[in-house]
Amino acid sequence: MNTTVDRIHTATSAPTDKVGSSPAYQAYRILQFGFVVAPILAGLDKFFHLMVNWDQYLPGVVANISPIPPHTLMLVVGVIEIVAGIGVAIKPRIFAYVVTAWLAVIIINLLLIPGYFDVALRDFGLFLAALALGGLSRQFAARCCSALVIQRVSSPLGTQTESLCS
Repeated sequence: MNTTVDRIHTATSAPTDKVGSSPAYQAYRILQFGFVVAPILAGLDKFFHLMVNWDQYLPGVVANISPIPPHTLMLVVGVIEIVAGIGVAIKPRIFAYVVTAWLAVIIINLLLIPGYFDVALRDFGLFLAALALGGLSRQFAARCCSALVIQRVSSPLGTQTESLCS
């Protein structure tokens, strides 16, 4: 009875111990950390105004057409940002793109306010970083486990495939 074992690494072609030390994986983890912490802190601060008075970032045109009072609208924004940050922690493959779209809306919002073009430019950099996180998360976000390993066992009775994920 001759048995052969093939190992297939689907997260990367490198062994799992080298994945964690690769620059791309490190960039993924740094971006994920940043896009968990920053939206949650910014969202919480919409309620406490410790960093800045967030109401100043609401353009007059938006405040005039919104049926929600400006401060209440910013509280809703805060809740959305908190949910987005938690989402990036749990499902980065999806929520990285949610954050990307949210940053696009913020950039458009800031371009409607004279004097905030520098902040819009900074947020464009964040937009690009969130987009990069989305791309990296396709490669590194866990599906079954951090590095899916499949074992193929060939025997005279046929080939069996079993997952080694725990």
